[in-house]
Amino acid sequence: MRHFQQYHPTHLQQGTRVRRYETKLGERLRTAGADWKESLAKTPARFVLLGIPEDIGVKANGGTGGTSTAWPAFIDAFLNIQSTDTFSGEEILLLGAFDFSEVSRTIEMNAKNSEEGLQAYRHAVSGVVDEEVEEVIKYVTAAGKIPLVVGGGHNNAYPIIKGAAKGWRQNGKMDRPRLNVLNLDAHADFRIEEGRHSGNAFRYAMNEDFLDRYAVIGLHENYNSQSMMDDLYQNTRIQYTTYEDIFLRGLLSFEQAVQTAMTFAKIGLTGIELDLDAIENVLASAQTPCGINLLQARQYLWMTASELQPAYLHIAEGASQTEDGRRDPTIGKLIAFLVSDFVKAMPA
Repeated sequence: MRHFQQYHPTHLQQGTRVRRYETKLGERLRTAGADWKESLAKTPARFVLLGIPEDIGVKANGGTGGTSTAWPAFIDAFLNIQSTDTFSGEEILLLGAFDFSEVSRTIEMNAKNSEEGLQAYRHAVSGVVDEEVEEVIKYVTAAGKIPLVVGGGHNNAYPIIKGAAKGWRQNGKMDRPRLNVLNLDAHADFRIEEGRHSGNAFRYAMNEDFLDRYAVIGLHENYNSQSMMDDLYQNTRIQYTTYEDIFLRGLLSFEQAVQTAMTFAKIGLTGIELDLDAIENVLASAQTPCGINLLQARQYLWMTASELQPAYLHIAEGASQTEDGRRDPTIGKLIAFLVSDFVKAMPA
């Protein structure tokens, strides 16, 4: 795994702002030893935290870069959360993060035009990002640990689903490598197989039979094509509710929408996905002025973590700064809230 960088205790020490009479999460998180694969099997930590700070998949979908900036902002905030009885930090092993910046630079320097760049980004997603992310996730889940994955585009849902399905199968938790997935998202990310990008992760995962049941909450009717909605409607392995059905037509409450999705995908291990572009005014690759609020995002993770059997958590598409100049200084703290909510909600 050429692009994966393991974190060591020095990373925690450098990022944690130590204060007298207080204990921060960075003083309690675990790290892996020299052989991190062996450490996964031996650590008492239940969760493994890793970052995918990339925007290759977003650019492969014609989007604005910036999702590579979410992980650094998050880890800075996360290390400085207070360690308490409700969340000590010792239940998490901070494994590391990918660095695909070299891949991005090579494409930017050599692509002759936008179309060539688009195809190069798609090739990089399938030939580099997918393969390496899948491999790490497989090792983590084969060791019986729950991955907590932050950063990057939603293209990473595909290798996470694939790697988790294979790993949990190897661990003996599944008879076959197929996961159910819940996704709180303004977009279904079920576009056609036109080359890998941030808009078709779940199509690839389902077509390759690593994704069994797929439930999406809060789709925006204005930003999902009719052809894709037809595909969702006709597929008996997919269930969805739209933002308009919940908040405009009042056909069901937000809590009922989440409960419906959980009921649909409740059997067996379930991946938990949250695309930050579903949250109103949060800086993301497809930022929206109209979406769910921050409390509802936190409630979604609390409900799913406490009532399902999570196979992993994946928080995608956020950015602290985008290539067009927009900034959000609070994104790291927001994701830190979401990850800590998920961990605290998990039954012992």
